[in-house]
Amino acid sequence: MSDQFHAPTARSKPPPPGEEEASAVLRLGEFEDVDTLTLSEASLVINALMTKRRKDRKDRNETDVLNKTLDYLDAFARFKQKENVEAVERLLSAHKELTKFERAQIGSLCCDSADECKTLIPSLTDKISDEDLQELLDEMAKLMSA
Repeated sequence: MSDQFHAPTARSKPPPPGEEEASAVLRLGEFEDVDTLTLSEASLVINALMTKRRKDRKDRNETDVLNKTLDYLDAFARFKQKENVEAVERLLSAHKELTKFERAQIGSLCCDSADECKTLIPSLTDKISDEDLQELLDEMAKLMSA
């Protein structure tokens, strides 16, 4: 038998997972200080862009992915009117103790209770009292029905 080297037969190891984690402690890595949009804000931005493109007759780039994204945003964006989206952004921005990511999550999830919100966004636990969070959620709920 000769001492030949054979190509490895095992699969290469997948790269280690990133440092990003949204749990009790936020670790957003390179996304730490990136501006974050709620689903309602993203819907406004993309729909405005698409309206402008259609008006300028530059709608050649409408892909299936873009249309599916718009369908998703239409289904899950809680605030449809621009004034309400802006009002929610003002409410959320007043809470400087929260990160941009946390504010966007609160604005997208629109939880009914502070307990539900803190369960879904564990990093809120020690940042905002249940009473203050509930007040914020109640103010947002008023804008959903407006």
